[in-house]
Parts: sequence; structure tokens; C-alpha cells
Amino acid sequence: MTYPPIDLFDAGLLSVAGNEIYWEISGNPDGKPALYLHGGPGSALRSGYRRRFDPQKYRVVGIDQRGCGQSRPLATDALGELHRNTTQTLIEDIEAVRGHLDIETWLVSGVSWGTTLALAYAQAYPGRVSELVLLAVTTTSREEVDWITEGVGRIFPESWQRFEQASGRRDDERIVEAYARRLATGDTQDRLGAARAWNDWESTHISLDPNWVSIDQRFDEERFGIRDPRHALLVERRVSQGWKRNTLPSVCNRAYSRRSYSWSPRHQRASDSGLASPSAVAGKPLVHRGIRRAWRAPVDGTDARRA
Repeated sequence: MTYPPIDLFDAGLLSVAGNEIYWEISGNPDGKPALYLHGGPGSALRSGYRRRFDPQKYRVVGIDQRGCGQSRPLATDALGELHRNTTQTLIEDIEAVRGHLDIETWLVSGVSWGTTLALAYAQAYPGRVSELVLLAVTTTSREEVDWITEGVGRIFPESWQRFEQASGRRDDERIVEAYARRLATGDTQDRLGAARAWNDWESTHISLDPNWVSIDQRFDEERFGIRDPRHALLVERRVSQGWKRNTLPSVCNRAYSRRSYSWSPRHQRASDSGLASPSAVAGKPLVHRGIRRAWRAPVDGTDARRA
């Protein structure tokens, strides 16, 4: 279950260290502050996240992370500054927005990469985080990155072979390192070719989700009234750069191994949280358990198919 669509009641750009960070607020101006962190890295806010929160209970804050969405400059327009777009700078951007909005503490939620950033922010500023509500948890550890860029190839061998061959990797490179290099250097057409190959692989391994919808539209979707292929290039570049770095500190990986958080598949109508079905689930990463329980690698060298 989700709540009805709601409109923004405030939005703006906050100057932080030569960047302008876009923020927006919806829900109840006097409600409990709640921050939403989008995935990617390099993606952007979509209005649908607001429907996860009870608009009567929450003052919902969304941020387009540095270099993407409506924040400026875009990473694609400031390649020389890409090395500054790190987990730590994103943490400080979040904290700057919190201070700007005069919020003492807030619930922090996120999806996919947003959970990595939420966990890192909670480590850096534990006194500012009242709760964590996370969906599709990942820590961007070396093990997780190698699994999603190489290990899943056992399930989709045909697609992985195309992905590996298109990487142009050198003898001493991991696949993720090759894509990070190509997406940060070279001419535009080569970067777009690498982005397309990366996107095709993501569209394949995400298809393990029963609600999967192809993400090919990244290359021709309309963004804020214009058709802009830079969106796909930006997402793929930020993902490959972030994954190459194995983002989250090991202390957070250890904490994550004991407890992970996800949305419950069942809506709890009596929940006092006002969120669309959060719950805590103890154990290993859910994506790994789900894949290993529901899928086996094919034996004939062909890609797995959903039932």
C-alpha cells in the first residue's frame, strides 16, 4: 500500500562548496521530519517516494544528491570535479541541508544506493538520526560489487559475456574498474557506448525482480521538459565510480552483517509509524538470499529466465 500523491510545499537550492544541492519538502509542515535518499548513485528524485509516507504525519524531505537530478553542476558537466563526489562529501551535503532546514533530528530512509548513504550518514551523525527505514539494502562492499558485476554472470552467462566483452578491460582490471575508467575519460561516443553496455547488464540482473521493468528508457526519457542522454551517462558513471571505491567503511559492513532493513511485503495497517510497511529483518542481505533461494545457474550456457 502507498498513500495518495502529494505536491511539494517548498523547494530550493543550497550552495555547498561550489555546488548547489536541490532539496524539496512535502507532507505536513509541522510533521515529523523524514529524509529520503534516492538510489544510483547518480539517479534522481521521483515523486513516487513521497507516497511511502503518511502526509499527515511526516514532513518529507527529498534531496537530489550532488552532481545529479536538479542539483548543479551535473557530474557530466564537471568531470574534473568527479574525484570530489565521494560518500563523505554527500554526507556533508545531507548535514548542510539538515542545518539549513533547521531540523534537529530526522528519520532517514533510502533505497538501494540510498541505503548505503543512509547507513554512512547515520555512522557519521548518529545524534541526528531518529530511525532508519531502508529498502533494497546494500553496503557497496567489494563482495557485493563483485557479485553483481561478475558472480551473477553464472545466472545470465550470455548477457554477462556481452557485458564483459564490451568493458574493454585491461589484464589488471576488474570489470567495474574498466567501466569506471571508460565512463570518466575518452570521447562522448565511447562513454555513451560504455553506458549503454552497463545499462543493458543492469536491465538483465534486475530482471530477477518479479516486478521488473526494463530501464532502457534511461537513454531517451524526458527529464524536466527536455530529452537528455546525459542522464544515462551520469547514472552509469556515478555507479561505476562508486562501486569501484567499495564505498562503505568496514565497521558499517560488520553492523550490516548482523541486521538489515527492508520494506515488509505486508502492509501493517495498525503501524504507528505512518510509513508504508517498514520492518526490520535479521540476517544476511535479502537480495542474496532471494537470488540463491529462487534461482539456480543454468547448465546449458544460456541466460536464466523468470518463471
